[in-house]
Amino acid sequence: MMQRLRMLTAGESHGPRLTAVLEGMPAGLGVSEAAINEDLRRRQVGYGRGRRMAIEADAVTITAGVRRGVTIGSPICLEIENRDWVNWQEEMSPLPPPRDWQSRRAVRVPRPGHADLAGAAKFGHRDMRNVLERASARETAARVAVGAVCRLLLAEFGIRVRAFVTSIGDVAAPAHPEGEQFWQAVENSDVRCADPDAAAGMRAAIDAARERGDTLGGTFAVYAEGVPAGLGSNAHWDRRLDAALAAAIMSIPAIKAVEIGDGVRSAGRPGSLVHDPILPAADDKTWPFARPTNHCGGIEGGISNGQPLIMRAYMKPIPTLVSPLPSVSLDSLQAVQAHAERSDVCAVPAAAVVGEAMVCLVLADALLAKFGGDTVQDTLAAYNAYLARLPQLWE
Repeated sequence: MMQRLRMLTAGESHGPRLTAVLEGMPAGLGVSEAAINEDLRRRQVGYGRGRRMAIEADAVTITAGVRRGVTIGSPICLEIENRDWVNWQEEMSPLPPPRDWQSRRAVRVPRPGHADLAGAAKFGHRDMRNVLERASARETAARVAVGAVCRLLLAEFGIRVRAFVTSIGDVAAPAHPEGEQFWQAVENSDVRCADPDAAAGMRAAIDAARERGDTLGGTFAVYAEGVPAGLGSNAHWDRRLDAALAAAIMSIPAIKAVEIGDGVRSAGRPGSLVHDPILPAADDKTWPFARPTNHCGGIEGGISNGQPLIMRAYMKPIPTLVSPLPSVSLDSLQAVQAHAERSDVCAVPAAAVVGEAMVCLVLADALLAKFGGDTVQDTLAAYNAYLARLPQLWE
């Protein structure tokens, strides 16, 4: 989309490591492995996670683009070791195999809901492990590491991005955050839900699904506060902020729908109940406008309007089931049960943290696209100049 920042990730689920490269971050930003590791820790927490999270204890190593804790303007390289690699070295080695080697973990039965069969057709893989290893949500750990760096840049401009779970299965929670106490309760919850009754219901639903050998999806909301008016553009389809945010969140494995503001509900309401009135706010000379509502989710015409950005994501249940669904063997073309891999029962709380990371990436990109700068100081200067010239519109 806007592409001032570019992220590339590499690595397989059971390979030696995940690698992420972030290009375009200006020089002069303070970055620490500890700050990145905190977001990696948050991604691993969550009721309903599988045994893989008991194996991995994600920690990043910064190998390029940062010197003495400060970005230097060159591409940033981040690496995360896969501890489970020790159990997969023979299977996943990049080296040519011995002459008579045969895989003991080849996948020839596709799993419904996964990329297995479509990926095999696309890339010509007879062993669908080549597909599932990269399609795995394990890759999102690399995204969270990149998002953590972008979060540090956004903090320089007073922008904060946070997420919480609004439902798991058919158990829903109140969807409106109320103050810092709400967000602290979210961080203290293993389902990222501030409402204790709803959180208890979510855990019970996850337990019931586990007993059935089933999985659960759900929804989460991402809030971005402190976003200035003017990010994105109405001039080009691929510069619209809502389009970039929707694409970024939809790219998270198992996300099947994205909503900006009251998007879905707005379709069934009259305009008088959908559009947010503009009122005077005399106490703010820089932006003397107020909105009694935020149905648009902080974006109008593809541009941020100064209100909090509100995005909601809808996650399907994880396709890998302990009690597999029917499938077809590629060897016999006969009906069999689908291949089963170790998996989570529910990963909605973790997906919410990944959602934060992707929103941080898009907002950091939009910020740099508008204000530019090869150093953070240059970007801040352009940002402050923008704020200073806004009053010219109404003075």
